[in-house]
Amino acid sequence: MSRIGKKPVVIPDSVEVSFDKNVVIVKGPKGELRFSHRREVKVALEEGMVHVTKVGTTKKAQALWGTSAKAIANMIAGVTAGFEKALELNGVGYRMNLQGKKLGLALGFSHPVDMMLPDGITAAVEGNVLKVMGMDKQQVGEFTAIVRKLKPVEPYKGKGFRYVGEIVRRKEGKKTAA
Repeated sequence: MSRIGKKPVVIPDSVEVSFDKNVVIVKGPKGELRFSHRREVKVALEEGMVHVTKVGTTKKAQALWGTSAKAIANMIAGVTAGFEKALELNGVGYRMNLQGKKLGLALGFSHPVDMMLPDGITAAVEGNVLKVMGMDKQQVGEFTAIVRKLKPVEPYKGKGFRYVGEIVRRKEGKKTAA
């Protein structure tokens, strides 16, 4: 039984939720998001809250019940406050800069890496910290993971991208023979 699916999603006053067949549309101060739910779950609006119930007793319905409820809750949080993830870049000679919607990275490769920011994503570079912001939690997390995958932090010297606050266990290097 899903504990997340049982809880109704509260809708703040500044947010408007509507339905179009199997699509949930959430409008708020920051914009509009859409979520197409599967037919294994049923979404209803009652007394300023969104209730998600499962249709049937299949494993798929059980799995999608809480996931759909959390996706709708994330949409409501996204159009009101938004989401932000921060990456820290460590390493001598590693640089990043932002020119409009283009993120330029110098990561020790033989060529610079240029990435375009997707629609709905904004970024800011402050020293060696890249902040990625947006309404859609999945899109913010996915773009941050793609950037991190270009140069993940290595355990010997700690060079590369890491999430701010992430702890990476360091390994001891080779020892010379005496």
